[in-house]
Order: sequence, then C-alpha cells, then structure tokens
Amino acid sequence: MKKIAFLTILVTSLLTSSCNAQHSDRAQAATSDFSVSQRSQTRPAPIELVDFSDVAAATIDAVVHIKTEMTQLTPLYQSFFGFIIQQGMQRQTYQAYGSGVIITADGYILTNNHVVQDAESISVTLNDRRELPARLIGNDPATDLAVIKIEADGLTFIPFGNSDMARVGEPVLAIGNPFNLTSTVTSGIISAKARNMHIIDNPRTSETPLESFIQTDAAVNSGNSGGALVNSQAELIGIVTAIASGNSGNYIGYSFAIPSNIAIKVAGDLKNYGYVQRGYLGVQVTEVDANVARKAGVRSIKGLYVAKVTEDCAAARAGIHQGDIILRVADKEVNTFAEMMEELALFSPGDEVTVEIERQGNTKTVRATLLNSQGTTKIMRGGE
Repeated sequence: MKKIAFLTILVTSLLTSSCNAQHSDRAQAATSDFSVSQRSQTRPAPIELVDFSDVAAATIDAVVHIKTEMTQLTPLYQSFFGFIIQQGMQRQTYQAYGSGVIITADGYILTNNHVVQDAESISVTLNDRRELPARLIGNDPATDLAVIKIEADGLTFIPFGNSDMARVGEPVLAIGNPFNLTSTVTSGIISAKARNMHIIDNPRTSETPLESFIQTDAAVNSGNSGGALVNSQAELIGIVTAIASGNSGNYIGYSFAIPSNIAIKVAGDLKNYGYVQRGYLGVQVTEVDANVARKAGVRSIKGLYVAKVTEDCAAARAGIHQGDIILRVADKEVNTFAEMMEELALFSPGDEVTVEIERQGNTKTVRATLLNSQGTTKIMRGGE
C-alpha cells in the first residue's frame, strides 16, 4: 500500500452519551401529540441480505497478483584499519507486490501507479496460477492509476459499474492479495464518498492530484493496492489504493478506493493515447461553510466559492467571475473540491460542460469549454 497513507491518515472516534430519562419523557410526550392516522399504512419493503458468494465467484478470477522488480545502485563501503571508505557502487534488486484487475478479455489490467512505477520488469500471476510477463501501457501519477497488458485471450474480466450510483451504506467486496495471500476476499460497506486525503504524490507539477476516494470498512492491507472494489451486482466500482493505518502500517478500520467512473476514463485515455486527456475549468475555489457564506453574503451553505479565475481559461471565457458560487457541474451538485474534480475528471479538453452558479442571489447556468494544461483543446501525449 502507499506508504504515505500509512503515515498521514488519522482515524478519530466520536463518543456519544445517552439521553437521560427526562429527555426520553419529553420525546414520548411530543410523539403522543401526533395522530395515529399519520403513520404509514404500508409495510416497508423487506431488506434482503446480500449473499456475496456468487459475486466472489464471478469476480475473483479477474483479480491478479502483480510482481515487479527494479534495481538500484547503492554505495559499497569497506573498512580499512577502522576507516570506512566507499569502494564504488553495487546493484541491488528489489521486488514489490500488488494487485490488479482484468478489465478486458484480451488482457488489459488496471492497477495503481505506485504498484508498477519505476518497475524494470512486471509479471502477473492469474488466479489459475499461470504467470505471464506484462508491459506498461501507460500510467497517471495524478490519479495513481496505471494500465498494463498481458498477452492472453478469453480472460475473465470485471465490467465497470457506475460509481456515481454507489450509495453510502451499500455492501461491497474488496478482492486482492494482501501479504501475498492470493485471491483474498473481504466485505464491508461504503462508509463515505468523495474523500480527499492528500496522499497522492504527483511529479507532474502541471497536474493537480485528483482525489475523490470511496471510503469503505472492508479490510485491506499491504498487497491489496490495485485490487477490486465490487458491488452486489459483481461490477467494478473502485480500485483499492490506500488504507488508514495510524502508525501500525496495517489496516485499522478504513480503506480508500478510486471511483470506477474516474478509472474508466483514465484507463481509456492511457490505452488510446498513453496520457490522460484532462480538462480544466481554471478556477480556485473554497468550500462554502458558515464563515465563507457570511463573508460572501449568501444565505445557503452550499457550493464552492470562486476565489480566483485564471485569465483566459475555460471559466473566464464562460463568464464565471471571482465571488461566484458554483452550485452544479454537468448537472451534478458539488459541495466539495473533491466532488467538482471528480466530475470534471470525466471530461476531456474540448468538451462543453454546464456550470450552475449563484451571483448576488441569482442563479444562472453557463457553458464552459474545458481546456488542457496548455490552454488549448488539442490531444496531449506523454512527454508534452
């Protein structure tokens, strides 16, 4: 798993105290004021428990074990009469392990960038124990995703689900290879969505790291990176990428996955171009809280306050101004930076998106044509 996630993610607990008898009596008295006729006359639909055995059987063969090797030059020291003297360099070979998800029958595999980054060789072990060499198709440090390819046909793959439709409380499975224990399945629920944990390091300084994680309590550990998060329909809704570990280095309650809607866009771009075609709106925003709402003179605590608009960017051309409140992007309500970035990540330079804004108490919808990091709509490839 990504080491920085082990060191920086904190998990807190909230202690609650029970109400006293006096409060309980008041609640009971208040309830008695309502008429029995106001109660629902129909029974709620029964909640069916999900049997995940069929889901596991349908998806486990599509999750692979990835092994990478890399060599590094390290100083070679020798002691002469008590003095330590450097005697040149020596090459050391390192191995690393992770997981990946087969997304096409002909061998395209989606995994984390940090699983394969800087690897000199990559091998993939399938669930039937076949081991095949793999080559890197493309990687995207900004989302911590990568696509690799093995030469095989007729493989079991997991179809993409719609991560926007995933709901908090929905049961999910995590499938991967923790501690090199292959084909491990754990279950949990979706605990939260659109989490920005500030854990992705991105050497491409022109690109803002994109974090809008699905948070789950399904148990994952080192080696699960790049594995699958699947729903009860056996659909891929996330790529497992990080855990909350405190100082232990191991799972202590929460894990995080990249939403499938981001993953499918990134995977398609890496396969077709070797580089992600990322569209930018060109605004700096602040999430609206009570303090921001008071200073901005708005009544509702929602949306994103536009603190700055880049000159001649998509937002400026669309007529978005500093001080506006962005309420929706592409018809999706956005109240956090992560939610806005997740929605924009689904589009490419040249795509037109609608942006609903509030200005001086009035709402309006504008259309913005997204631009790439160079301020154009052309296709970008690796190295540009």
